[in-house]
Amino acid sequence: QVQLVESGGGLVQAGGSLRLSCAASGLTFSSYVMGWFRQAPGKEREFVGAINWSGGTTYYGDSVKGRFTISRDNAKSTVSLQMNSLKPEDTAVYYCAARYGLSSASAEYDYWGQGTQVTVSS
Repeated sequence: QVQLVESGGGLVQAGGSLRLSCAASGLTFSSYVMGWFRQAPGKEREFVGAINWSGGTTYYGDSVKGRFTISRDNAKSTVSLQMNSLKPEDTAVYYCAARYGLSSASAEYDYWGQGTQVTVSS
């Protein structure tokens, strides 16, 4: 079965950086778009960014543009989210997800990880 496992979350001070990783198994990884989403308590799930199958196309939500970078390694079936200049409002559970075709709509993603907590202190 398909498994997506996120790692790398933790506590960081505002202005700091974190790198999240998502390891995929049970799917032809190089065929899938990989997305990152986040959800803060009491808020809806928010699109963070996505990367196409080759890694040649990425796009990001407005709130993270210029600060976060998504990359992938198809040989290792992993996708990463480099988060710089973190702000307290970036605090959330971060999820990776997979689907065919680029999309920012969480409902269109077929597979999800369990999430990893990121907490940014002020």
